[in-house]
Amino acid sequence: MAEPDNKPSGFFSQMLFNIILPVIILTRFSGEEHLGPSLGVVVALAFPVGFGLWERQKTGKFNFISALGIVSVLLTGGISLLELDAKYIAIKEALIPGVIGVAIVVSQYTKYPLLKTMLFNENVMDIPKIDSALKEKGNLDKLPKVQIVASNILAGSFFLSSVLNYVLAKMIVVSPAGTEAYNNELGRMTALSYPVIVLPTMVIFFVALYYLINSLKKLTGLKMEEMFIEQ
Repeated sequence: MAEPDNKPSGFFSQMLFNIILPVIILTRFSGEEHLGPSLGVVVALAFPVGFGLWERQKTGKFNFISALGIVSVLLTGGISLLELDAKYIAIKEALIPGVIGVAIVVSQYTKYPLLKTMLFNENVMDIPKIDSALKEKGNLDKLPKVQIVASNILAGSFFLSSVLNYVLAKMIVVSPAGTEAYNNELGRMTALSYPVIVLPTMVIFFVALYYLINSLKKLTGLKMEEMFIEQ
């Protein structure tokens, strides 16, 4: 039996199913002459939910971040279909990254820090080699401090995302749920989330990664390429 392909989907697939297709449906096919506002929301949100579940089946992994992503999509659908006040979209948009940020900070004091899932990952970095080099240099006890600082920087990227999400949602989604205008605004918010939210957040994410790698280079004496698993 062939081994399952457990590699996560590429950037284009993520963009297509999580942003491009939902935006097209919400902005172009949610009018009364096509799907209608309610069915338009259902069809648009079915793509990221279906893609997330398919990737779970493909990779065999369903981590905390992926789970929250699906919860976020389902909450958007619930708010839209129940025709709740648009303010709840802004609250939801701020809540999800905020929860992730808090989870990153709290998890660093547990046996399962999210930093190890997101940055210090054994599927990407050669953890045994790094640990061995730290022991050899007598710096193993300094690793937790580095991880705490990197975790706090990483959490900061999600707290920034939380604020930007809230501001963007409040500015754009102003029409009553269940209307074509509301769906258009939801689509516009989704489309703008990448340049307005994802890019600044990714900058801080890479600051955390740079800090982690640069600190490990100093503590281990390893070159950057020696710390990563050869593909």
